[in-house]
Amino acid sequence: MTRALRRTAVAMLLLFGALFLNLNYVQVVQSDDLSEDPRNSRTLLREYEVARGLMLAGDDETVLAESEETDGQLRFQRNYPEGADYAHITGYVAVNYGLAELEQSFNDELAGRAQEAFGRNVADILAGRERSGDDLALTIDPTVQRAALDALDGRPGAAVAIEPSTGAILALASTPTFDPNRLADHDRAAAAEVWEELNDDPDNPLRNRAVREWWPPGSTFKLVTAAAGLEEGISPSDAYDDPAQLELPQTTATISNFGGGPCLDGDEIAVDEAMVVSCNTTFAEMAMEVGDDAVREQAERFGFNAAPLEQLANPLASRFPEELNEPQTAQTGIGEFDVRATPLQIAQVAAAIGNSGVLMEPRLVEAVRDERGETLAQHPAQPYTPPGQDGSQAVSTQTASALRAMMVDAVDEGTGTNAAISGVDVAGKTGTAQSREDGGAPTPWFAGFAPATNPEVAVAVVLEDGGGAGAGATGGSVAAPVARTIMEAALSE
Repeated sequence: MTRALRRTAVAMLLLFGALFLNLNYVQVVQSDDLSEDPRNSRTLLREYEVARGLMLAGDDETVLAESEETDGQLRFQRNYPEGADYAHITGYVAVNYGLAELEQSFNDELAGRAQEAFGRNVADILAGRERSGDDLALTIDPTVQRAALDALDGRPGAAVAIEPSTGAILALASTPTFDPNRLADHDRAAAAEVWEELNDDPDNPLRNRAVREWWPPGSTFKLVTAAAGLEEGISPSDAYDDPAQLELPQTTATISNFGGGPCLDGDEIAVDEAMVVSCNTTFAEMAMEVGDDAVREQAERFGFNAAPLEQLANPLASRFPEELNEPQTAQTGIGEFDVRATPLQIAQVAAAIGNSGVLMEPRLVEAVRDERGETLAQHPAQPYTPPGQDGSQAVSTQTASALRAMMVDAVDEGTGTNAAISGVDVAGKTGTAQSREDGGAPTPWFAGFAPATNPEVAVAVVLEDGGGAGAGATGGSVAAPVARTIMEAALSE
């Protein structure tokens, strides 16, 4: 009998010990995960008890996100007055699916629990006042955003406009888009139906193409190749052979020019002339001449191989590949092979060239303010040093000036004439990345800035599947007019 009692006592002791360990594990180790789990109804109720802060654009005159009190179990519901126009900037607060975009990356600020608000929150608790969310003042210019969306016209693609001297993002448009109000609906069944509809859409409107999608940048990457060459001592007047096809070493493959012939007369072509007519053979040869390491290093000084925008969650880093042989290096020189870029990255390249070679940190949020309008946190203009680099000077002022001159000529008399604006010097570069599928439509690009001297806006535009123009689409015919519309809107402000 004594032995049986002893065994029972030991068993009970072990069970209580296991229970003690499990309770500690749940309350200490798993506490954060359980607290943040959207299925946790107490957490959910607590989150919706606070009126989240506003998102404001256009000198605080345009409300992009606000909270409205309801009669339901969840006290506040998020509302987006501008709907789909800013969905890929604001994101959404969805009962079923959590947070996205600025709603996610600035969640603590919008919910009023950022570190800067600690003192105020303590005072509110002592005074018996409710916690309030804080507002975000955005850099977005509604006029420029509207122009970008209208010019894209719902076609799958994206456009980014940046103020080169400050890094302020004036427009960030991804199309097709969606109405975040439908996901913010507290009716879970209705929101689930919308979620399924959006995810089943083959054009994937939930995808933020401006910062989380990449494509071969095509000839817009010639700006990077040319920058690498100029930094290595090549002159804009240096001449290269002008063949119809460039025979690549170590292979029977060749690189051809657009149209299949030489870029000029088949004799020689200078670097600046090659930029104006977007000569593939010249920049492929230049890339092999300076080597893949030099092109990669230059790309990384512009921000490739690093996520560029900390203010949005999970931005995609543009890619320049490692360990290339000569044929691969030649292909990267014209923005093909395994080079991939987001529209934000290409906009940064254009902005840095326009800003005398200096990269500025891209920003969507300028300031965080409380409900009384007092500033809690500033996000001022500042130079951006990509990871692994020793400064923000992506290229020398001399190289930036030479690239600017080439880009002006490209718009005045070359492939970018559809981006020209009357009375304004525009600097630009077209790109037409070829599809790897037989008969597939290319990906048209445009990158540029205006005015060419002391620019107020830099843009990048990309359209998928030829932008509706089919296999004959080019960056000059499809993307350049979109960029012109955006730049005109920015310059009219």
